[in-house]
Amino acid sequence: MSDPLLAIYGDWFYGAALLVYTLALLLEIVEYGFRREPAKALVTVGVAHPTGDVEGRDVRTRSDRFGRMAVSLLALGTLLHLSSIVLRGLSAGRWPMGNMYEYISAVCLAAIVGWLVMVRRAPSMRPVGIFVVPVVLVLMFLGGTLLYTASGPVVPALQSYWMIFHVSTAVVSSGLFLLPGVASCLYLLRRSDRLRRFAERLPVAQALDRVAYRVTVAAFPLYTFGLICGAIWAEAAWGRFWGWDPKETVAFVAWVVYAAYLHARATAGWRAPRAAWINVGGFTMIVFNLFFVNLIVAGLHSYAGL
Repeated sequence: MSDPLLAIYGDWFYGAALLVYTLALLLEIVEYGFRREPAKALVTVGVAHPTGDVEGRDVRTRSDRFGRMAVSLLALGTLLHLSSIVLRGLSAGRWPMGNMYEYISAVCLAAIVGWLVMVRRAPSMRPVGIFVVPVVLVLMFLGGTLLYTASGPVVPALQSYWMIFHVSTAVVSSGLFLLPGVASCLYLLRRSDRLRRFAERLPVAQALDRVAYRVTVAAFPLYTFGLICGAIWAEAAWGRFWGWDPKETVAFVAWVVYAAYLHARATAGWRAPRAAWINVGGFTMIVFNLFFVNLIVAGLHSYAGL
């Protein structure tokens, strides 16, 4: 039995998170505009005291200040976003990933959390947020408008504990794959001669490639586990582990592409640009599976996307 009041609160928190993410993006745009030296976030100057001693002091650039404010807003938006998902689950009395609206919301949350963790570990990657956050905003806008579904129960086939394992791992891995997909695109842009004045404010190409590889290494096992859980769930629900359903097929193709990327990065003789193109191809398959297969192609998974 759904609770309409909690569902309304959940939608409000969703809208609030979307607004806060938008404000964070504006600050990131300002940060990118002020950015001059990608490798330097702090400038150390000497401050003379009356005693004659000189003390080192960190003077933050305007770019760094705006960037830190953007990260703080993203953290606030993450809390609002998480609250919206929790309220959605409480209102429906189930795991809140039973339709496209809920699925996209959870994917975006995973992407933002992964982004915040990445910035925490590698602050030099912060300017990349100007390209990550817009993708999240577009997905959330589409999910909250065209793909919105009122809170309620799901079809019987989805009423299984396997939904927690299969869908959750698919959500987290898909959200994380957004980060290396963007990083690999920017890596290719950084190495090219096109838009040089725009791209020179990005982190160095080697750093972008390293981040893309490390995040993919973290997301790939989760994605693999999600496929295995999905096969087990399919056997319990439909009597077979694999049936070459369109969504299953595209998900498997994406898995092969990401496996090829990891193999290419670990193989001597493969240049990083060629591997980056493979990584971009894998992310393209994830997006294709998310929208085209769920919304256009008929299959056993279609009920989960409408």
